[in-house]
Amino acid sequence: MWVIPPAQNAAFVCAMERVLDVYQRPYDPAQPVVCLDESPKQLLRESRVPLPLPDGSTRYDCEYHRQGVAQVYMLHEPLAGRRRVQVEDRHDRLTFARAVARLLEEDYAQATRVTLVLDNLSAHQPAAFYEIFDPVRAHALLQRVEFVFTPKHGSWLNMAEIEFAALLTHGLPQRVPDRPTLEAHCYAWQLARNQLGAPTNWQFTTEKARIKLKRLYPTTG
Repeated sequence: MWVIPPAQNAAFVCAMERVLDVYQRPYDPAQPVVCLDESPKQLLRESRVPLPLPDGSTRYDCEYHRQGVAQVYMLHEPLAGRRRVQVEDRHDRLTFARAVARLLEEDYAQATRVTLVLDNLSAHQPAAFYEIFDPVRAHALLQRVEFVFTPKHGSWLNMAEIEFAALLTHGLPQRVPDRPTLEAHCYAWQLARNQLGAPTNWQFTTEKARIKLKRLYPTTG
């Protein structure tokens, strides 16, 4: 589902062009560009044991038991063809701060600065670092990250959504009963996809946006 952005909106095009300019930066392992996105996953337990059929398919009962919701975080470095999937119990500003801290301190401990492209959500609050870390650590972390927010109604500009589509299509069954099973599926998909090492071939640029999305740009003198 796409949300149609507002016409002649300076705030939208300003944020959009900033994201698109970031995507045009050359690959630099010391200053990587990483995309972050989150998505809920409903946990469902089968009410009856699925029945294998002679043709190799499986028949599932239409009934199931709800087991709560888990939050799946996707962290994707498009130019390196690298991604990590992280499962959490909730999606809030504190979980966000911990996820970014792990990204900086474990995944990119050797990077001088990480540019993080992410959606403009209420949970994405840099101030949350100071709520859970001491001031020295919070300040040090924030010095090493550049937040680049997609515009409202423009989450499609986040390349992590491409990886989510691949995960949902090829990595997760429709019904996952619990968090450990979800984590196992996500890790297996992550491992296989990282072994391919294919970068994301993003073709949409600022120049193309000014042509194809001309209606979004304010009319000037």
